[in-house]
Amino acid sequence: MKWENNRQSDQIEDRRSDPGGGGLGGLGGGRRVGGRGIGLGTIAVALVAGWIFGINPMTILGVLGGVGDMSAPTEQVQTTQTPTQTPTDDMGRFVASVLGGTEDVWVDVFQQAGAQYQKPRLVLFRGATPTACGTGQSAMGPFYCPGDQKVYIDLSFYDTLRRQLGAPGDFAQAYVIAHEVGHHVQNLMGITDQMEQARRRMSEREYNALSVKLELQADCFAGLWAYHNHKSKAILEPGDVEEALNAAAAIGDDALQRKSQGQVVPDSFTHGTSAQRQRWFNTGLTSGKVQSCDTFKASTL
Repeated sequence: MKWENNRQSDQIEDRRSDPGGGGLGGLGGGRRVGGRGIGLGTIAVALVAGWIFGINPMTILGVLGGVGDMSAPTEQVQTTQTPTQTPTDDMGRFVASVLGGTEDVWVDVFQQAGAQYQKPRLVLFRGATPTACGTGQSAMGPFYCPGDQKVYIDLSFYDTLRRQLGAPGDFAQAYVIAHEVGHHVQNLMGITDQMEQARRRMSEREYNALSVKLELQADCFAGLWAYHNHKSKAILEPGDVEEALNAAAAIGDDALQRKSQGQVVPDSFTHGTSAQRQRWFNTGLTSGKVQSCDTFKASTL
């Protein structure tokens, strides 16, 4: 991946040097990120099953009644902020470059829709860090918190992605960021709020089904980013798409369940099968259109 072609985002909060992972005080009664129990046997499988490429599970809350105003503001919950800064290490610069590429794409997409894109911040941390969604921990993996409109990543996750999940490559890593930014886009579009409002009307089975659609749409948005960023900056190199598809296959619900418990339970899926995740990423990659990513109205996933 030719990530050097992208400008580096200035929306980075680098908390990696903060004592204790950025401090855990001042959060009041905020709920913990990753509150859903997984109950799997090993930490590696628990990591991937609960959150890999996923939104904070607390925000996957209900049924979509239609896409809202893309420019509608969302409620902010303030946490202690680290000043934005541009990382100087290679991995930090890579993350800043990928985030910058997502900004360029979504600013343009929103402008064409007559709306203004609100850039998310991306927080780099180690161990644990305060968020508006509760205490973020590295064991939860990358996640997006709609309360403060920030993406959180402990870069040690990429070692897990490569060594334990068999999904190496810089484009697979970029896919993670683009997917989380996709959840930010869903938040700006009003999808997250509409799901929140409908939470109490849902059974667990319905909750899981809507969670799958939410995650597959974020996969499609990640593909859309790749389409437009490659069109403008020629970022893709041979093998890059295969890296992303390999990562999508590695973290499908069916693959994870088969690995952890030896059987597949479709009603408990929350992110989609390997084939579904590959299909929707590829849909965004080949179409480049937001309309093509409406998993909530799709006749088949």
